[in-house]
Amino acid sequence: MKFLISILLLALLVCGCDLFETREAELPDQPRSNFQSAVTPQILIQNLIYSLQDKNVENYLACFSDPSFTDMDYKFSPSSGASSQFPSLASDWSRNDEEQYFNNMKSKIPDNLPVTLILSNTVSSPQGDSLLYSASYSLNVPHNDANIPRDYQGDLQFSMIRDSRSVWAIYYWQDSKNSDLPSWSELKGRFY
Repeated sequence: MKFLISILLLALLVCGCDLFETREAELPDQPRSNFQSAVTPQILIQNLIYSLQDKNVENYLACFSDPSFTDMDYKFSPSSGASSQFPSLASDWSRNDEEQYFNNMKSKIPDNLPVTLILSNTVSSPQGDSLLYSASYSLNVPHNDANIPRDYQGDLQFSMIRDSRSVWAIYYWQDSKNSDLPSWSELKGRFY
């Protein structure tokens, strides 16, 4: 009798719970990223575009030179007039300043809306382990602050270098205003 009860309990246990059935996979905590190691300047530019679109601060910062891997400190040169309008831009703007501006901007944008960067008139000039890249940009930031413009336009010039990991990074960014729309510098100044 004990043997029969043991078999019955074992059968109920096996049939009663889904111990041997597959379960649905859990969703990841973080969304997938389009980030790739920037082994070419083109991948670096694509990473910058995707980091803005995904509003991913880690990927955004990875686009700029890191003193752990190169002796070139990241520098930003704002568009004319922007540094007088936003004094924080006049100081030595660094990766930390990029992080602060990006996080402040990200906090004002709904999760489901991407930041859109469109580059045109691109020109790149390789110079050994460095590269000079210039483009015109159009940037749309769908934030929820009615007092701040959403569209920005201008010209940018990046000086890029291949660091000790053979990864390309921007070590110098010069921004220029080219229309009546505000420049990227003004966006940085507003969200800093």
